[in-house]
Amino acid sequence: MVFLNVPNVVTLSRIILIPLIIGIYYLPEDWLAVDRRNVAATAVFVLAAVTDWLDGYLARRLNQMSAFGAFLDPVADKLIVTGALIILVQLGRVEALVALIVIGREIAISALREWMAKVGKSKSVAVAFIGKAKTLTQMVAIPLLLYHDPLFETIDCQWLGTVLINAAAVLTVASMLYYMRKALPHASLPG
Repeated sequence: MVFLNVPNVVTLSRIILIPLIIGIYYLPEDWLAVDRRNVAATAVFVLAAVTDWLDGYLARRLNQMSAFGAFLDPVADKLIVTGALIILVQLGRVEALVALIVIGREIAISALREWMAKVGKSKSVAVAFIGKAKTLTQMVAIPLLLYHDPLFETIDCQWLGTVLINAAAVLTVASMLYYMRKALPHASLPG
């Protein structure tokens, strides 16, 4: 199958890691203590984040860029972040409102990009710096919140992760407004 090239297999592996991150927290305590669950979930999330970089690198390096890969990569990104946020809300490490803002924005911007592609204006909502800053902030915050425990006995991961995920929520709203403003001139009202 043409769509199963190396970069796309790497992207698919990221999707497969989602139930693993969530499932770690459902293991019986006699199988894996809470602090070890945090380490395991963090390691799996970081591995998934690395595959996000790796699939793009491999697609360019092996000249295996595809429409399927361009579709699948952002889907995998959104699924891994959504899965992690849901488990973090359940664990009481992230406020539900923050998760709702981040997840809601992802759905809204995906729909906006699809609509803009249908009207032939997808370049007007291409990824911008503010979107990259939002992604970077949440991709640092989530592993800190999964890890939860103090790091090197000095870094309060829960506190720092909370600050960063709240900053990511602010950047999420700002980036959504940015993309909507970019799309607005291309909106036509029925008349």
